[in-house]
Amino acid sequence: MVSLLLTLWVWGAFHQGQAVGAENGAPLPLQELRAFAEIFGRIKQDYVEPVQDDVLLEYAIRGMLTGLDPHSAYLDADEYKELQVGTSGEFGGLGIEVGLENGFIKVISPIDDTPAQKAGVKAGDLIIRLDEKPVKGMGLDDAVKLMRGKTGTPITLTIVRENVDKPINLTIVRDVIKVVSIRSRMLEDGFGYVRISQFQSRSTDDMLEAIGKLKQEAGGQLQGLVLDLRNNPGGVLNGAVAVSDAFLTDGIIVYTMGRDDSSRLDFTAAPDDVLEGAPMVVLVNEGSASASEIVAGALQDHKRAVIMGSQSFGKGSVQTIIPVSEQSAVKLTTARYFTPSGRSIQAEGITPDILLSDVKVTAVETPDVTRVKEADLSGHLKNGGSRSVKRETSAGGVQQRALAEQDYQLSEALNLLKGLQILKNRG
Repeated sequence: MVSLLLTLWVWGAFHQGQAVGAENGAPLPLQELRAFAEIFGRIKQDYVEPVQDDVLLEYAIRGMLTGLDPHSAYLDADEYKELQVGTSGEFGGLGIEVGLENGFIKVISPIDDTPAQKAGVKAGDLIIRLDEKPVKGMGLDDAVKLMRGKTGTPITLTIVRENVDKPINLTIVRDVIKVVSIRSRMLEDGFGYVRISQFQSRSTDDMLEAIGKLKQEAGGQLQGLVLDLRNNPGGVLNGAVAVSDAFLTDGIIVYTMGRDDSSRLDFTAAPDDVLEGAPMVVLVNEGSASASEIVAGALQDHKRAVIMGSQSFGKGSVQTIIPVSEQSAVKLTTARYFTPSGRSIQAEGITPDILLSDVKVTAVETPDVTRVKEADLSGHLKNGGSRSVKRETSAGGVQQRALAEQDYQLSEALNLLKGLQILKNRG
């Protein structure tokens, strides 16, 4: 009886949707809808336990969306609320951005100062078990629910990591995740550092405030800036556009394209540059995804910054949240991102101008022996110059060495900035 009723409903949906299907050039697939009705009826009749109709239909909707791509999803009331709360910068869980890869949960990026980051979770890790429960074949939403849980409770992640022979077990205590989107400091006199860990609704305002304080500390203007987007999993599109706009004076920042040319949407820059042309280096890595790739791609294409680090994640698709009721919604992939020069970020990512390995460096102890110079040789010629030329040198050699030991990539970015500023001053 249920199968018959659902078949009648499918027939009604078919005839009601024929006009729409004709406009799109393809009628609704009647045979497949009949099969759906038959399977629905079989489950209702023969499954080992009773299942409510609304539950079965929700499963069907989830399956439809999950089969499309890793980012499309159905959001029930709790998930819809969590999505809205997540952009504000405070939510519960472990503090990792995850996706699906070959049936396993892949870490896109750990979030700064969260339980996952402190426990040693790294971008690129594959999670194969959650509290001894295999995740192979588990839906992404189900895995995320398991990881969130109650604040203060532990969960053990079994992780497979590249170049590590055995799986790693990490026990992490769940906590309320309060994401501090912007961090900043002065690296050396005149050279600033700003890190964006995630793009939120206030990221641009917070970044401009941080740069303003750095400029005051530098005496009015920065000589250069390192923008750190490593392990930034993305976030709000408008935040990425506004951050890019802060350093660009004209042109396209990013554009999106859907199924046809009429769906193109351009985002352009306003005529101002908060750094007034001072050199920039942007750091990215395999944990830099989505919105952070938009920023890196825009600044790279406009030749506004040098991109350093490793190949980014390659998440270049646009998800639109479509409410289907007051308490639920569909997250549907509707377009792709393109950089100003027309490059698609999807499944490619941003290739840095300068590739840097994530290595650990240590200082080499040198013998305490004074090297002999020309001026030490007996009978050396005097300098024949008419006047002594004093060249400015960057102070802080010890500080630079300490930075290299703490963060090699950041140290290299600072070295490049200083070199760019020297050339600019000589020009």
